[in-house]
Amino acid sequence: MTVIDAPTATPSASHSGEGSDPRQDTLVASLRARYAIAEQRQDADAKRALFKEAAYLGIRPDAYQGSSSAA
Repeated sequence: MTVIDAPTATPSASHSGEGSDPRQDTLVASLRARYAIAEQRQDADAKRALFKEAAYLGIRPDAYQGSSSAA
């Protein structure tokens, strides 16, 4: 049986660039790009799927949604 270590801390939304995890940065960039497409298409199902994926990966929504979302 293979054991996979889960991160002990939730990654923050702000990345300093220095010392950040390249895998995490790639995941956030992918989510950000796909979220932009879903936003452009006004695809609520795609946004919901991205939210679930981000939650599974331990990525906060504000990390990929950006500041363009009005609350």
